[in-house]
Amino acid sequence: MKVTGPSGPSASAGARPARQTGGFSVPSSGPAAPAGAAAAAAGVSGVPGVSALMALQGVEDVTEKRRRAIRRGSGLLDRLEELKLALLAGEAGEAALERLGRGLREDRPVDADPGLNSLLNQIDLRAAVELAKADLRRAAA
Repeated sequence: MKVTGPSGPSASAGARPARQTGGFSVPSSGPAAPAGAAAAAAGVSGVPGVSALMALQGVEDVTEKRRRAIRRGSGLLDRLEELKLALLAGEAGEAALERLGRGLREDRPVDADPGLNSLLNQIDLRAAVELAKADLRRAAA
C-alpha cells in the first residue's frame, strides 16, 4: 500500500485490500503476514528500554535531595519541640525521645549549599545532645 498524500492510501499493483474500513486497508497476503508481524515485533526489545527507565527513576534530582534534607531537618525540629513541651509538662517524654532518635537515624542527603549543611548539622547536634541528656537522666534514676 502506498500513501500518495492527503487524499488517502492507494493500493499498489500487486496487493489487493482484503477489507477497507474508514480509509484504512489491510492487504491480504496469506500466512506470511503473521510471520512478518512476529518478526517486526521481535525486533523491538523491551528489556533495555525498561532498564533505562528504571535507571532514570533511580537518579535523584538536586532539588529533590534538597527537599528531603529540609524535610528531615524540619521533622527533627518538630520532634525537639514535642520533647520540650513534654518536659515542660513534667512528663518524661519517652515517646518524643523515641521519635527523635528515629528521625536522627534517618539517612540525611548532603546538599551542595554549605549554609544548609551547616544548619542541618546544628539540628542533628541538638537532637544528639537531647538524646544524650535523656540517657544521663535514665542512668541517674
